[in-house]
Amino acid sequence: MVKPVNPSRRAFLQIAASTAALPAGTLSALALDYPTRPVKIIVPVPPGGALDINARLIGQWLSERLGQSFVVENRPGASTNVGVEAATRASPDGYTLLLVPGSVATNATLYPNLPFNVIRDIVPIGMISRLPLVMDVNLSVPAKTVSEFIAYAKANPGKLSFASSGNGSPQHIAAEFFKMKTGVDMVHVPYHGGAPAITDLMAGQVQLYFSPLPESVAVIKAGKVRALAVTTATRVDAFPDIPTVGESVPGFEASTWQGIGAPTGTPAEIVTKLNGEINAALADPGIKEKLANLGSLPSPMSPGDFKAFIVAETAKWAGVIKAANIKAE
Repeated sequence: MVKPVNPSRRAFLQIAASTAALPAGTLSALALDYPTRPVKIIVPVPPGGALDINARLIGQWLSERLGQSFVVENRPGASTNVGVEAATRASPDGYTLLLVPGSVATNATLYPNLPFNVIRDIVPIGMISRLPLVMDVNLSVPAKTVSEFIAYAKANPGKLSFASSGNGSPQHIAAEFFKMKTGVDMVHVPYHGGAPAITDLMAGQVQLYFSPLPESVAVIKAGKVRALAVTTATRVDAFPDIPTVGESVPGFEASTWQGIGAPTGTPAEIVTKLNGEINAALADPGIKEKLANLGSLPSPMSPGDFKAFIVAETAKWAGVIKAANIKAE
C-alpha cells in the first residue's frame, strides 16, 4: 500500500522539482536579487587598523551599490585565526563574508594544527589591495641603497640586528626571506608590536626594520630613519623615488595584502556579482585615493586569480618559514 503524500511534503517536492528544472540563466537571474538582507563581513583583527579600514571602505561601497547594509564584525584573536575560523563555519549563503588577511598564507604553516584550511574552506571573491613594507635602516648605517646594505651586512656577519613586531610576523618573515635571497647574516630582535620596534630603530638599538608603510611614513618624512626600498613588486605613489627591493634583489616581493572571501559553497553567481562590485570600487578615483592615503595599492583580481594567488603565497611562505625554522609566539 502506497502512503499518501501529505500536502506540505507535496508542495516541497513540487518546489524542489521546479527549481531543479530551471535553466542556468534563470538561476543566474536569481542572484540579481542578492542581497535581500544585511550582510556581515567578519574582520579578524581589532577595529582601527589598515585591515579594518579596508573592510569598512569596501563595505560602505557595497552597501551603497547593492542597497543593503554590509556590516563589519570584528573577531580578533590568535593571529587572525579566530575570525577566519568563524567565517569557515558560517552558512555559505552569501550573507557572511570574510576580510581575508595576508596572514592566512603564513598561518597555514605557523599553526600546523588549525581546524580549518583556508584554501579548502574559503572561496576567494576578490583582492582589495597590497600594503608594502619599507626597508628602513637606522641613520648610523652607512648604506644608502639596498646593494650597499647587503655589502655592509656581509662585511659584518652576525653584527647587525633586525627588528620585527614578533616571531612569525610579516616583518619577521620578510627579513628572513631577505636573508635567504641575499645570504646576509643578521640577528632577529622581536618586539611586542611595531611602535617599540621603530622606536628602537631610531635609537640605534637595531639596524634594520621592515616596517608596514603606515607605521613609518612620519619618521621617514622627518628624516629619523632612512628608507632604502619598498617590498612590493612596484614602487608606491606615496614615495615614488624609493626603489623596490626587487630592483636590487631579483625575485624579492613581500607585501601584505587583504581581500574578500566567503565560506566554500557560496553560490558562484553571488561570488561573481561581488567580485564585479569590488573591482568597480577599486577603479573608483575616490576609493583609490583613500587606499593611497593608507599606503595601499589597489589590486583587482578575478576570483580564480585571487585563489591562485593565495595558493602561491601559501607555498612561498611555507618554504621560508620552514627554512628559517620560524615558530609562532
